[in-house]
Amino acid sequence: MSYLVSAEWLIAHLNDDNLFIFDATFVLPTMERDAAAEFEQTHIPGAQFFDINAIADTSSDLPHMVPSAATFSQMMQEFGLSDHHKVVIYDNSPFLSAARAWWLLRLFGKADVFVLNGGLPAYVKAGGPITHGAAQPRDSGDFTAAPALAQLILFDELRRQIEAGEDLQILDARPAPRFHGQAAEPRPGLRAGHMPGAMNVPVTELLNKQTGKLKELSELRAEFEQAGLDFSKPAITSCGSGVTAAGLTLALAELGKNDIALYDGSWAEWGASDAPIAS
Repeated sequence: MSYLVSAEWLIAHLNDDNLFIFDATFVLPTMERDAAAEFEQTHIPGAQFFDINAIADTSSDLPHMVPSAATFSQMMQEFGLSDHHKVVIYDNSPFLSAARAWWLLRLFGKADVFVLNGGLPAYVKAGGPITHGAAQPRDSGDFTAAPALAQLILFDELRRQIEAGEDLQILDARPAPRFHGQAAEPRPGLRAGHMPGAMNVPVTELLNKQTGKLKELSELRAEFEQAGLDFSKPAITSCGSGVTAAGLTLALAELGKNDIALYDGSWAEWGASDAPIAS
C-alpha cells in the first residue's frame, strides 16, 4: 500500500468529517526559520501544528526523543485526534519532516496515517485554499496508543550489535559531507563520521528537486541499491537526530519494505558518546 496522498486528493477531501491534518514542518537551528511562526502565517485549513520538538520526551537531554505512550496519547487527545480519524501530515521542510510525525503515529499504533506528497508547496501549486492565524481549537479526542506498527531501536542495543560484529544494514540520511566527517554537525560538541558499516542515503536524494515529491519507485529503489542495501534483509535508519531517518523509513515503506527500525537518538546521541565511529 502507499502511505502518500496527492495534493489533489487532499483538496477534494478537505471537508471530510473524519479527516485530521497535521503540519509537521521542522527546521534545523542553523536555518534561521521559525516553523511555528510560519504555520501562523500560512497553513492548510483545519491543520494543527505538530511540533516535533515538543511532542517528545522532554526529560531527555537529546532532541525530540520518543515520548511515553501515555504522554503521546494525551498530546494527541488535546489536539482533538480520535481513533477514527484519517490523518494526513504535511510539511514545508527541505527534508521531509512530515515523515517523523507519520512514523511516531505508527509507532503508537495509528494505521490510518499518510503523508502529503510534495508537502505544502505541492498543495499551494495545486490551488488548495490556505489560511492564517493560530490553529482552530477542537474538542478533545479519544486517541489511545495501540500496539506499534513501526519499529524502534535504542542506543544500548545498537551499540551491542555493532560491537558484536553483527551483520547490520544501517542507513544514514545525513548529507554526504557530514556522513564522511568532512563537515561539522549543526549541533555542537559531536564527533564527526558515521557508525561502522553504515551506508549513506541522504534524504534529499530521495526527493524530486523540481517538485519536492518522493521520486518514482524505481528511482527510490535504485538509490537504496546503489548505497548497498540488500532488500531481503532488515535495516536500521539513522540521521542527525531521528527526523530525516523517518524519511528513509517512509521511502522504504513505499517500496514495500517494513522491516526497518529507526534509531531514535541517531548522531546526536552516537556522536556524543564513546561508541565506535568510522569516517
